[in-house]
Amino acid sequence: MAVEGGRPAEAGVVRDDAADREPAPPGVGLAKGLGVTLRHLFKRSVTQQYPHERPDLPARTRGVIALVQENCTVCYKCARACPDWCIYIDAHKETHDPASGGKGRSVKVLDRFAIDYALCMYCGICVEVCPFDALFWSPEFEYAEFDMVELVHEKERLEEWAATVLPPPLPEEGAELPPAPPPPKAVPAEAAPPTVAAPPVAAVPAPAATRTPTTAGTAAPRVEVEPDQATYERVLAEELAKGSPQRMAESRAKSAAVRAARRAAGPAPEAPAEAPGAEAPAPPPVTAAPAAPAPSSAATPPVPAVPARAPRVEVEPDQATYERVLAEELAK
Repeated sequence: MAVEGGRPAEAGVVRDDAADREPAPPGVGLAKGLGVTLRHLFKRSVTQQYPHERPDLPARTRGVIALVQENCTVCYKCARACPDWCIYIDAHKETHDPASGGKGRSVKVLDRFAIDYALCMYCGICVEVCPFDALFWSPEFEYAEFDMVELVHEKERLEEWAATVLPPPLPEEGAELPPAPPPPKAVPAEAAPPTVAAPPVAAVPAPAATRTPTTAGTAAPRVEVEPDQATYERVLAEELAKGSPQRMAESRAKSAAVRAARRAAGPAPEAPAEAPGAEAPAPPPVTAAPAAPAPSSAATPPVPAVPARAPRVEVEPDQATYERVLAEELAK
């Protein structure tokens, strides 16, 4: 065992030489702190002149929650998951007629979607639980009000913030990308089963000509249209004249141009239905297959006779055995 300073040194213990040093005189720590302050005191300070200079915020900034109303299905998951209960949703059901007959379809229509930002703690749970990407984080932060009651913003204001949502940033340089999915394994072809001689098929007479019923309820295909350029330019000029931001004006102009193009295109053409009086062509007659040769009676093994099952007999339980076993179980 090694001895250091008259004391045995324990194995595996690292000694701190600073503990053996003499304590520093008072005021040394204060002088070091003031030295750091003096070094930064004479440097030029950099101050961002807000609101004349706008901050360049990252894409994942939790400024405000924006709503894309077209994606909302009124599932109430965001309102149930909110820990502050600051999301208010009202909706009603409407029955829409199908495109080509059949049963009507019930659809939920969103009446109100509001968020009380006086209660919101910006946890982002509502954005995470939304299954249809109807809520997004926007870097906008200029929505202060003089009255706390006015911090309840309705869906019209939330939709305006949707135009300011930035695209997600690219992965950082050197970041580990997720592995690519493995290619599907080739399934080996199974051996073809041995061919078995088909039994004789009797000739079936051709059925009489019947009418083929027409199928109803087929949904009309969605028609993709190009945005109307004249509507786009007109709405864009109107929004810019109102003082709307460039991105918000472009988003509203594009939505109006697509709606105008769909109205001009009209409903999608339906598939031509078969005439009700048309008769289906008769199926081809089934030809009789050649009869297979009858097997020889000598080659067929004899089938053993199955013994008859004995009938079940209903009996009464033995009273003496019942009482004896009952007494033994109760004694345990």
